[in-house]
Parts: sequence; C-alpha cells; structure tokens
Amino acid sequence: MKLRFAKYALFLVAFLAVATVVDAQQKKKPATRSKVTKTTGKKSTTKKTNKPPPTVKATAKDTLVAAAPQNMLKLDTIRRSLRNDNAIERNLVKDRTPLAYEHIREDDAVYRQRVWRQIDIREKMNLAFKYKADEDNGNQRFISILLNALRSGEVTAFNASIDDRFTVPMSLNEIATMLAGKADTMQIPDWVKDPTGSKGIMKDSVVVQEFNPDDITKFRIKEEWVFDKESSRMYARILGIAPIKDAIDQVTGKVLGETPIFWVYYPDLRPVLARYEVYNGKNFGARMSWEELFESRFFSSYIVKSTIENPYDLFVKQYINDPIMRLLEGDEIKDKIFNYEQDLWSY
Repeated sequence: MKLRFAKYALFLVAFLAVATVVDAQQKKKPATRSKVTKTTGKKSTTKKTNKPPPTVKATAKDTLVAAAPQNMLKLDTIRRSLRNDNAIERNLVKDRTPLAYEHIREDDAVYRQRVWRQIDIREKMNLAFKYKADEDNGNQRFISILLNALRSGEVTAFNASIDDRFTVPMSLNEIATMLAGKADTMQIPDWVKDPTGSKGIMKDSVVVQEFNPDDITKFRIKEEWVFDKESSRMYARILGIAPIKDAIDQVTGKVLGETPIFWVYYPDLRPVLARYEVYNGKNFGARMSWEELFESRFFSSYIVKSTIENPYDLFVKQYINDPIMRLLEGDEIKDKIFNYEQDLWSY
C-alpha cells in the first residue's frame, strides 16, 4: 500500500514538473526580427523590414479660398441683430433648402443647347440685384452675397480668364486684385523730415484702391436647355454665374470693354442663395429667395453667345457690330429653342 502511494506521489510530481515547463514555453514568445543589420566596413546601418508606405500626395482640392485676403478687398463684417428686428418671428429662412433637380437620363436628352446670357442690373426688372440694405446675413447686394459665400468657403471661385468650364480655382487675393487692382507705390512729401517742404524730401507711400460693390453692374449666366423626351418637357439648367467688370478709361470715362471676374458653379451656390431673400418693393413680406428667382427666371437678360449654328464658338458681338442687331440675333436664338419644342406637337 505504501509502495503504491509512493508511486502515485512520484507520478504527480513528474506531471507538475512537465506542466510547468510547457507553460513557460508558451508564455515565452519568439523574438521577431524587425531589424536587419548590414555591416559595411566599420559602420553598421540598421534597416527596418516593415517600411512605411510611400508618401502619397493628396489630391488637389478644388478650392483655394482658404488663403487669407489682403486689405485690397474689404468686405463688411456681418452684424447680427441682438433683438428681433421684425414684427413677427421669422424662422423659415434658416430652414430653407433648395429642391433637388429632376434626373434626366442621357438617352432621354434628345435636344441640348448652351446659352450664355447677360444680366444688366440697371434695368428696372433687375434692380433687386443692387439692393443695398444690411440684414442678419450681411449686405443684400448680389455681388456681396457671392463674395461672402467665397469668403466663408461655401463655394469655390474659378478663373474666368482661362475658360468657363470651372477648371482652375481662384483665391480671394486673386479676386481682390481683379476687383480693386494691385497696390501701387507713389512718392509723397515727407512732412516729418521736411516740415516746410523746402528740402524736397520725399517718401514712398502705398496706395490701395478700395472695391466699390456698385461698380459691378452686369452678371453673366451660363445655362443649358435640355429637352427630356420621357417627360416631354424642356428644362433650363443654370450651370454658372460670373460677375462682369467694365474696363473704363480713367481720363475720358469711356467704357473700353468688359471681362468676367470669376465663375461660380451654380449647383454649389444654390444652398447659399436659398438663405437670402430678394427685395420686393411692392410687398416687403412677399419675398422669394434668390434660388427661387433664378429657377423661376424672374430676371431680364439678353443672349450674348450660344451653341446654335456657331461652329467657331464666337460671341454675338464678334460677328455682329450693330448693338440693335445683336439683340435681334439673341431673340432669334430664343425663338429657335422655343420652336423646337413647339414643333414636336401636332395641333
């Protein structure tokens, strides 16, 4: 009996010893060789086996408006009213969002024409574009709405001197240079060093012209007319908006020409325009948003270019010199688009 008990005890001690060795081997992890050492002469260089992935350049963003503008373009600071500046509580404008466009299949777009229009805000129907009042969302001039949207980074400005296909973004500094011009240096008398002016001491002075929003009197619109055969309807979709600056002779005051400053992609601008209301002189309470104005086409304009019978991609003024004949040519382009839709119907 004692011999059997001794055998059991010896067996138990041997089992515990084996279990202890196995457990120690499991806890001891094999060392992973993460470094490879190369010996070159007396020096040794250490090279990691897990190399970090090569640096991938981030894709260029389509906006450069993050650049801080210089003092050439001074925009008014938006000052919000600390009290309710209305006789009623107005909350609808804050929640207003534009409706999504109806989808048009490419196969259903059987007729497409592009048209470039020009809006002159000095016309009576377009006077709302130059409404000068300040509200909680800033100045209500249309050019101020565009510039505030660019400053906040909600939309991107594209270089209009290259093309009108929204290819090259612009910064606020570049826009300021086109609107107000570059800073100029001129010599003025130094009254500190020469109080009497008898010595003729001069000093450099930097002159910066301030941008006047009232100088922008025209806007150009790029749009596309599409006939959808599924719904049998003609759609007018605005693609871009560009403010126009007149080049004026400083001596004679004569207008030498005009050029677009920058292009803004209209679908990106729609949410911004939905938050701004259009001035209504007949009823201050019955005001639509700017997005509704453009979608409902409550503005006066004339055509300056189209893709209809224009193989050389010319503006109307490039092949018609008479201003009256240009207007008639624009009306003829309107009739061609209108007649295409009407000719599809049988009466």
